[in-house]
Amino acid sequence: MAVPPEPPSNQSSANIADEKVGIPSYLEPEKTSRVDDTSSDTIAERVDHTVEQNVESQHGHYETRQITTRQGEAKTCKIVCFSANDPTNPKNWSKARKWTVTLTLSWVCFAVAFASAVITPGIVGVVERFDTSDEVALLTITLFVYGFGIGRGSTVLTPLVDNFIDSETALVFSPLSELDGRRIIYLLTFGMAVIFIVPCAVAQNIETLLVCRAIDGIAMSVPVANIGGSLADMWRPEERGVPMTAFSAAPFLGPIMGPMIGGFVFENKGWRWLYWLQLILCGFLFVCMVVLVPETYAPVILEKRAKKLRKQTGDDSYVAEHELAQHTFGEIAQIYLARPLRLLATEPIVTLFAIYAAILYGLLYMFFVAYPIVFEEGKGYSPGIAGLMFIPISGGIVVGLVGAPFVNAHYNKLRSQHTGHPPPELRLIPMIWSCWLIPIGVFIFAWTSYDNLTWVGPCLAGLPIGIGFVFLYNSFNNYIVDAYQHTAASALVAKTLVRSIWGGSTVLFTTQMYHNLNPRWASSLLGFLALACCFIPIVFYKYGAAIRKHSKYAYSGE
Repeated sequence: MAVPPEPPSNQSSANIADEKVGIPSYLEPEKTSRVDDTSSDTIAERVDHTVEQNVESQHGHYETRQITTRQGEAKTCKIVCFSANDPTNPKNWSKARKWTVTLTLSWVCFAVAFASAVITPGIVGVVERFDTSDEVALLTITLFVYGFGIGRGSTVLTPLVDNFIDSETALVFSPLSELDGRRIIYLLTFGMAVIFIVPCAVAQNIETLLVCRAIDGIAMSVPVANIGGSLADMWRPEERGVPMTAFSAAPFLGPIMGPMIGGFVFENKGWRWLYWLQLILCGFLFVCMVVLVPETYAPVILEKRAKKLRKQTGDDSYVAEHELAQHTFGEIAQIYLARPLRLLATEPIVTLFAIYAAILYGLLYMFFVAYPIVFEEGKGYSPGIAGLMFIPISGGIVVGLVGAPFVNAHYNKLRSQHTGHPPPELRLIPMIWSCWLIPIGVFIFAWTSYDNLTWVGPCLAGLPIGIGFVFLYNSFNNYIVDAYQHTAASALVAKTLVRSIWGGSTVLFTTQMYHNLNPRWASSLLGFLALACCFIPIVFYKYGAAIRKHSKYAYSGE
């Protein structure tokens, strides 16, 4: 289950001076590009350039530049770029088109999250069919979630494929060089995920089921990891609040709806139909993506335009900025694979928010095991009825969605009071008040979970938890994006890696923890962890600016 990464803004004081190779800002995963940006001299094919003129011709908008290639050859290029109101620029699309793409991609995110949890009611069926232990059967969840942590790093796929081209590897990788942009990545990876649902549904042994679930986790994580980039491709920073919130809610509504629906499906159709249900939903959404989701990545759109102009005019000087950046695999891997781990190890903001996100993510997945213990074992409910106990959490998520426009309006009001770049810490204000909702809900769940008490207490405890989830994750992403800007995608990769490892692992020991400690104290332990995390946004709201000034990567505001 991946949360929405929102790409960095256009400006940043963040730098990658400690890296051995400079990478253009638009090569950062999920980062939209300003094609007229001339601030960087790190593009591999040139060491300097001069903008001579900005021209609007019958063939479109372009800039004429003098560049020097790596071979020392001086060239005059016409750099194709968007005009101010260019209709092919995704940011200039109509609101209807933007929302069509946004909602389609959000539904994809929902389906992926749904697939991660819908199988939980059927774990007992897997145990019986394959004569295995609960822990092994629960690996169908763990491996899927681990896949998110692994697959999240594949946001580098587009730049790696595009740039790993040289004379020695052209024969092998030239066909792959057409895999540019987000659309083709969506279709290839989500299509592969749909295919691998089938062997899960017809598996004749536990090994097949586990392997295919792991593959599905990796494949499904790739489109989810790129959706935040697509939203930033289309929506300007001041417009992103509500679309990002809709996207942020999908990873929570999906897993919450999973047990609610999956419980009744398992009771009536058996555990295999939990996979057939995934196939129906994901297959339908794959068709929707083919029909409704165009390319949104600006550098690729401009590259295709440049190729078309070269073909139409016979003038080879038409190029896109994207085409001037050809790097080796090692150069880009240096940035995209090493930097997330470096940020995780050296940046307090990334480290602590990754821990906070992991605790919340683990809490959500522990509930998938804890709810059956409390409601099925304790109160004797069926899997279907026990699944209905998740309704208040989904209700809280909906409340969070409804409140999002007001939170966004409040942020824009504060933002307007600052000239230039508003401090990223403004993003933490919703987090400071909403973080308390999580421990409140968890403690209510803990101490109303006695077998002889009504279901109302532990059930309704999910309402504040659901509200808190939405506002916290939205604030997480927005703060990290604003604080790290040009390195935000790497910071989000680090956060996702930690939370995926922890979230996937929690289901393996939740049963033992709840049986040994009892539901009251086991849940209270989670509540105390959530309570301790409430001080993280307060600390960074007060000291975040000072911390960022001492960072190599964070935006310092100077």
